[in-house]
Amino acid sequence: MIDFLIGIAAIIGTCIAYVFSVRVHRKWNVTITAPVIISTVLIICVLLIFHIPYETYMLGGEWINHLLGPAVVALAYPLYNQRNTLKKLLVPLIVGTTMGAVVGISSGVLMARWAGFEETIIYALTPKSVTTPVAMAVTETLGGIIPLAAVFVMFAGIGGVMIHNLVFRLFRLDHYLGRGVGMGSASHAIGTATLMEDSQLEGSVSTVSMVMSAVVVSIISPALISLLL
Repeated sequence: MIDFLIGIAAIIGTCIAYVFSVRVHRKWNVTITAPVIISTVLIICVLLIFHIPYETYMLGGEWINHLLGPAVVALAYPLYNQRNTLKKLLVPLIVGTTMGAVVGISSGVLMARWAGFEETIIYALTPKSVTTPVAMAVTETLGGIIPLAAVFVMFAGIGGVMIHNLVFRLFRLDHYLGRGVGMGSASHAIGTATLMEDSQLEGSVSTVSMVMSAVVVSIISPALISLLL
């Protein structure tokens, strides 16, 4: 009974944090006020201030985590609306996403290796740019630390949300294809949802790139790890 009440409290608290974050973002519409960033910081602060173990929070948080799958599936609706445009971009999407997956894995692995991290941590870092369920499965296959993989996925997603506008301006990336492939292959669902707020077409390209990236990363990760380590 106690576990049930804790779980309900965790779900309600998370929802309150997210609703508050959305209102803040609507009032100050800048990158740093993205709901995923503010709500994450709020939840972390509450857990630290009240000395609530992560395991206790996840008694309810895991139910919210289960909604990640349906949320990703919901992205199929704008994808369907843009299906005719996306069919014409099949080859650029495949090439761009594949290159994004290779660069994403290679850069992360090489930088972690040069920094002197253990191999189990590097294995968890390898699939950082794909959705959580896929990243955890790939990490388990490689022999990495599974919970750490979920953390790296969050960092990749939130990091993409925070710096994507800067990167787009820096490289003068104003085409919807480049923006969509970049966010989808680097920042998975979090980045895709952010693009969807501004452009359904960019968000649809990002959705395709995110799905393709998950497949490509799952296939090439073991080979790249063997080559780079």
